Amino acid sequence: MSAPVRITILVGTMTGTAQLVAQELELAWDDGETRVETLMMDGLGAAVFERPGVFLICTSTYGQGDVPDNAKALYGDLQAKRPNLAQVRYGVFGLGDRTYAETFNFGGKRFDDLLADLGAQRIGERVQHDASSGVLPEETAEEWGVEWLTLAREACAQAA
Repeated sequence: MSAPVRITILVGTMTGTAQLVAQELELAWDDGETRVETLMMDGLGAAVFERPGVFLICTSTYGQGDVPDNAKALYGDLQAKRPNLAQVRYGVFGLGDRTYAETFNFGGKRFDDLLADLGAQRIGERVQHDASSGVLPEETAEEWGVEWLTLAREACAQAA
């Protein structure tokens, strides 16, 4: 039997909704073949990307299109240190509200753009959940997560 796929979900949140989404995904994905660990971004730095496996950025947007307060240290550390993340494979599940049209889902977009700029390779499409859509973000995550998990497992197999 091959080693389990490792997924680290990094959560940026102000109200806890992104954390709820991450917990739902962890429950759905964590089995014998996949090991999932959810980490709040509080106090994390760029070194978190030295962990084995793939990453999922699960973040909301706050204020004028900013990353949430608990994600600012990680985002700032990545900007300041500019590590080479060519070995990193990641996905992005962004939460936002389309009524804020000019900054809709910018928290996820900012992380996506920065990670790509540092050489990381995104797995699948960036999700942009819309709070005003009437669909719960954890429902969107469960549906999207099935395909993303397959892509993440393929990325880990290629890296091995």
